[in-house]
Amino acid sequence: MSGRDAGDDGPGEGDGDWEEEVAEWDEEVSEWESEGSSGVEEDPDLAPEESSRVPKVIAAGHINWDVTIHVDRLPEPDGETRIERLEQSGGGSAANVAVGLVDLGGQSVVYGSVGGDESGALALRELASAGVDPGQVLVDADEPTSVKYVIVDGGGELLMLANDGANESFTAAGLDRDTLTAADHLHLTGQQPETAAALATAAGEAGATRSFDPGRRVGDREFDAALHAADALFLNAREADALADSTDIDPWEPEDRVVAIKLGSEGATIRTPHGDVSHPGFDVDPVDTAGAGDAFAAGFLGAALREPDIVDGGFSHDPRDYQVPLLVGNACGAIAAETVTARADLSWDRIRETMGESPETDLLIEVRV
Repeated sequence: MSGRDAGDDGPGEGDGDWEEEVAEWDEEVSEWESEGSSGVEEDPDLAPEESSRVPKVIAAGHINWDVTIHVDRLPEPDGETRIERLEQSGGGSAANVAVGLVDLGGQSVVYGSVGGDESGALALRELASAGVDPGQVLVDADEPTSVKYVIVDGGGELLMLANDGANESFTAAGLDRDTLTAADHLHLTGQQPETAAALATAAGEAGATRSFDPGRRVGDREFDAALHAADALFLNAREADALADSTDIDPWEPEDRVVAIKLGSEGATIRTPHGDVSHPGFDVDPVDTAGAGDAFAAGFLGAALREPDIVDGGFSHDPRDYQVPLLVGNACGAIAAETVTARADLSWDRIRETMGESPETDLLIEVRV
């Protein structure tokens, strides 16, 4: 049973149906605990059936060209260190999620902006070769493409240097309305707050569900309108705390949306108004954590958007619905952390291999009244 049946509008005063729903949830959770089970089938078949619907997603936000530099350790001030490996590739949160969704069998359009230079041409060519539709991308001839220098040390930790360039030249008015109408979901990443708000509003009017990963600057930018319009938010723990301090949204105990909080090496937790589901992640040796959060979002959305019980009419508020999307998101994040550059090669076979046997045994589920 999905939480959509009785939970999305919240309980009404004297609502007997709501009390019956909660009683059923409590009974199921008690059964799982007594059986030592997480509630997920043994060895779940995570790959979608060929007959299942293919989600069409617009990923709007940053498109970068990344220069990834691997060193043994970061130098001290006035120091020097040797470059052990240098890679160039496409990057940017919107682009990374769009590519990840295609890897997982979805359809994606990326919407953002690049400069009229070689880096911009390389970024668009790489997106097209990955199967992403870049036809909506604005080319701003007056600005350079944003180039991000990612310096990764021997432990997989990273330092980033970036220029803004043409990264946020696009506006909501530039997105083709037919493209938006045809989409099932809009995923927003870093961009001008007014652009994010207008895109979220237009997507809602078109009947698409909406998610938002605002990134590091969530506490510094006026994202309130887009945050409130989103059905689901993606944050790390620091961003969740910043959001709680700067807005009226508490990501740790949300009242009317789903929040995926990424916890790095400790996995992730999905917070809903009716409870939480958490998983500690998968044990890997990270070589480059750049893009791991984007891979998590792609995995989570790639699994959730195929399930009508989860997303029809808005994202479900039943935490049990997010067990498989959480497992897939954590596996994708782990794959990205093991991959040089921010653009990981995701596939259902690789996800299953990363998970190993019975990954669901570590799921922790709490249903709240």
